[in-house]
Order: sequence, then C-alpha cells, then structure tokens
Amino acid sequence: MAKIDYPLKQILEIKKKRVEDAEKVVSEKRQLLEKEQKVLEQKKADRDKAKQHRVDKLEQLRSELDHATTSPKVQQMKVYLKICDEKLKIEEKKVKDQQDRVDAAEKELEEAKNLLKIKRQEVDKLMMHREGWEKEKRKEIELGEEKESDELGNVIYGMHHRKNENL
Repeated sequence: MAKIDYPLKQILEIKKKRVEDAEKVVSEKRQLLEKEQKVLEQKKADRDKAKQHRVDKLEQLRSELDHATTSPKVQQMKVYLKICDEKLKIEEKKVKDQQDRVDAAEKELEEAKNLLKIKRQEVDKLMMHREGWEKEKRKEIELGEEKESDELGNVIYGMHHRKNENL
C-alpha cells in the first residue's frame, strides 16, 4: 500500500509548534508568579517586623508612663511612635503593591493557560481530521485497487475465454 501524505501536515506542524511555544509561556508565567509570591512573603515579613517594632515601642511608652517619666522623654517616645506608624504605613503599601503584582501575575498565568488549552484543542481537532482523512483515503485506495484487480481479472478471463474459443 502506498504511503498516504496528509495535505495539512505543515499546518499541523505549525500548530504543534504553537502549542510548544504556549507551554513555554505558561512555564515562564508560572516562574514569574512564584518569584512574585516569594517577594510578597518577604514584604509581609518586613511589614510584620515593623508592626512588631511599633507594638514593642508602644509597650515601652506605656511602661514609661506607668513609671512617671519626665515629659520630654514621653514626647520623644510619642514622636518615635509616629515615625514607627509612618514606617508601618509604608510597609503596608509595599505589601499591597506587591499583592497587586502577584494578582496580575496570576491573571497572566490563567490567560496563558487558557491560550494553551485553545491551541491544544486546535491540534486535537486537526489530529482527528487527519485520522478521518487517512481512513477515507485508505478506503479510496482499497476501492481503486479492488477495481483495478477486477478489471485485470476480467481482462485475463477474457483472454483465456477467447483463447479457449479459438482452439
């Protein structure tokens, strides 16, 4: 039987290449997301450290107030506490910004996954078409060979029949 050459073979190869490219993009997006999540964890740790520092200084101020410390020292501690509050706000903003980056990276990853799914479906459809096309082509070839065989048989029969009549 002759080798059947699928006419959409090049298109199938191109679509397979696109699937491979989409898989690479998904992998890159996944790595980017993991990196952003690690940065987020670090920023949360920094924020928690600043929050704990503020709590410690607040407790220190309360302790000083209980011991009836001088007014300038209390004022100095209140000013430092305000500085701690500002630092905490900055750290909270950093965490929020990083969380936005993580959310954006998650969204990009989902979009890349959806695109990959679509590209895989295109390849699957083309593969199913190829299988159906190849079955149909084989049937056509078999029918052609059968017809050719029948014609050859008829010719041989006719030759034998004429030969026998001539004798």
